[in-house]
Amino acid sequence: MKRKLIAAIGIAGMMVSIAACGDDSGSGDSKGTDAKELTVWLTVDAQNNWPDLVKAADAAVQKAHPGVKINHEYYGWPDKNAKLDAVLATDKAPDVVEMGNTEMLGYMVKGAFAPLDTAKFDNSSAWLDGLKASVTYDGKTYGVPYYAGGRVGNWRKDVFAAAGVKTAPKTYAELTAALDKVQQKQGDKFSAWYQPTRDWYAAMSFVYDAGGSIAKEEGGQWKANLSSPESVKGLNEFKSVVDKYMHGDKTKDESDRYIVYGQGKSGMIFGAAWEGATSADPKNDKTGKLKDNLENFVMPGPSGKNLPVFLGGSDLAVPVKSHAQALAAEWINAFTGPAGQKGLMAKGNLPNNKTDLATLKNDPATAVPATAAESNWFVPMAPGWGQVEKAQVLQTMLQSIGTGKKTVEAAAKEADAAIDKVINNK
Repeated sequence: MKRKLIAAIGIAGMMVSIAACGDDSGSGDSKGTDAKELTVWLTVDAQNNWPDLVKAADAAVQKAHPGVKINHEYYGWPDKNAKLDAVLATDKAPDVVEMGNTEMLGYMVKGAFAPLDTAKFDNSSAWLDGLKASVTYDGKTYGVPYYAGGRVGNWRKDVFAAAGVKTAPKTYAELTAALDKVQQKQGDKFSAWYQPTRDWYAAMSFVYDAGGSIAKEEGGQWKANLSSPESVKGLNEFKSVVDKYMHGDKTKDESDRYIVYGQGKSGMIFGAAWEGATSADPKNDKTGKLKDNLENFVMPGPSGKNLPVFLGGSDLAVPVKSHAQALAAEWINAFTGPAGQKGLMAKGNLPNNKTDLATLKNDPATAVPATAAESNWFVPMAPGWGQVEKAQVLQTMLQSIGTGKKTVEAAAKEADAAIDKVINNK
C-alpha cells in the first residue's frame, strides 16, 4: 500500500501551557471514566481502506459502555497537523488522534499528549522496537503503535537475468557482484541501483548496520555520533553504492524514486515496500515491462546480517486536554489489539508487534517485508530532533558526500557540529 510518511515538524503555534494540563499518573484514569462521548481523529487511510475495523472498535467500546457516542473525523496527511495544532490551543481537543510516527516527538516534547499505561494495551511487551521508540519520551509512553511500513529491496528480474543473475541476492557480496554485472552490461548511463544521494533513511540503515548511530544519549544529554569510526564505516559503504551504481542526479532525494524507477533506467531500488508496485502502475511504467519483472527482496547488509530498516507507520495518542482519557485508551486498545492487527495485516500492513510479525514470515506473500522489518531502527528521541530534520542536516551531509564536495569524515564532523547545536533544545 502506498504510504508517504511525513517528517516531524515544529509546533510553533502550540501553547506552552499545554504541558501544565497533563495527568502524570500514567494511567489516564483521572479523566473520562464516566465519559459519554468520544472523538476520534484518524487519517483517510482508515476511512478508505479499513472502515470495518473502526466500526469493530466502536462496537467493542459501546458494548462495555452502553450509550457512549463515538464521533469520527478523518483528515489527509498534509492537513492534519495544522488542524491539530489549532485545536490543542483550545478546550475542544479530540480524545484520540492518529500521528505519523515521525510526528510524535515534537508533540511529546511540548507536553501535548497524556502518558499511557502500557499494561493496558495488548501486545505492548512485543511492540516492534522502532515503533516503541516512536511513542517513548523521557521514560514515559505517550502513544500506542498502530501499524508499520518497512523498506525492502526491489529488483528488475529481466535486467539482472540479462546479466546472468537469476535469483535475488541473499548476501551483500552476492548483491554487489550482481550489481557489478548489471552495471558493466548496461553502461554508465544506467543505474544498476538507483539510490538517491539525499535519502537519509537508506544511508542511516548502512550506519546502523555498521554499529554506528545518528546520536547517542549519555547522562541525559544527546550527542551526535556520525563521525564515530562505526558511523563513518557505514557512510563509506553508502558512498560506495552511490559512486558505483547511481548514475542519476546526485542532488536528488527519494520523493520521486518510484517515478524514476518506472522510467526504466535502473535495475533496483531500496525503499518503502509500496514503491516497486507503484512504479509498475501503468501510469508510471514507461517501459511496459515492469509489471511481471519486479520482485521485492530482503536487503542484505555489509555486516552479514539483514540491513536494518527505518520503520515508518502510525501511532495513536491521547491529547492531554482530552476529557475522556480512560475511554480513549479503551478505544485504542480495541482498535490496535489482536483482532485489529489481524485486520490490518489482511489489508497489507505490517503489525505493531513481533508476535504477529512472525506469523507473516510464514506466508510467501508477506515474508519479505515481515523479515526485513525484524531488524529496524528509529530516529534519536531527543528534544531537538525536529530541528535537526527541519534543517536537513543529514541530507546536506549526504549530498556533500555523494557529489564529492567533501570527504565522508569532513562531512560527518560538520553534521555532528550542526546536530549538537540543537539536539538538546526543547
